[in-house]
Amino acid sequence: MSKSINKIYDLKDNLKIIEGESFHLSNYPTKLNIKVKKEKIIKELSKNIKEILILQDKLYAQSKYAVLFIFQGMDASGKDSIIKHVMGGINPQGCRVVSFKQPAQEELNRDYLWRIHNKIPERGMIGIFNRSHYEEVLTVRVNNLLKYQNIPEEFIDEQIWKRRFRQIVDFEKYLYENGIIIKKFFLHISSEEQKKRFLKRIEEKSKNWKFSKTDVDDRKKWNDFQLCYEDAIKHTSFEWAPWHIIPADEKFIARLLVSKFIIETLENLKLKYPEISSDKFDELILCREKLLNE
Repeated sequence: MSKSINKIYDLKDNLKIIEGESFHLSNYPTKLNIKVKKEKIIKELSKNIKEILILQDKLYAQSKYAVLFIFQGMDASGKDSIIKHVMGGINPQGCRVVSFKQPAQEELNRDYLWRIHNKIPERGMIGIFNRSHYEEVLTVRVNNLLKYQNIPEEFIDEQIWKRRFRQIVDFEKYLYENGIIIKKFFLHISSEEQKKRFLKRIEEKSKNWKFSKTDVDDRKKWNDFQLCYEDAIKHTSFEWAPWHIIPADEKFIARLLVSKFIIETLENLKLKYPEISSDKFDELILCREKLLNE
């Protein structure tokens, strides 16, 4: 492994937020400024993906834990590309990706965690959320969307966001205590880099479909979103469901960091293939003999 790759990995532990009451998003970089050839990162990422595949196979076979990776970030921060390039090499039979868009009326008629709980991965599976329940304390908060949720008026007051933080923490701890391991990634992009990516989406025909007028509208609320992200991360990052602040201005480095966090998450579960009983093993031997004697 090259020195530059090691430098990236050495910074990894500083990106994890635990009980972040003193957390300030401005203290975390959007770019690491480590000189490393793209080819080296691609080679290392390829190695990591193969390792994830092996660990995923054990997770699926053991069927004891489920793992949920949550990706949040401003538009064009790289959520789609990280999911594509980091998780694209694993077995789709053991993985489910869910993208949470604007809630449908059926979902608005229920509590805001209903549609989330319905998509939690089952044991043995890796779940990936492209956006998540955190939209309820981010987009809903910035764009004042509570009025569309038919919540009784007595529950809409200045304490509603603190209550939602508590509800989310309780929900994630409940999941953790039932064997669902949660890791959350905030893709931390700068305003300048987002502007570059937006212009690229407009100028390249193959990327036009990715762009929407609402992207520019939300960009005008950049500071409001940053404050809401900071508030949400500060109040919902705990050991059982920590946030990781991923510098996202450099896509390849962001992908590499996420892949390493995923490997560590799976390795910490001490996964192994199930061991069969002696009776079952004897049965396998008999089956083998029958097959050989056909």
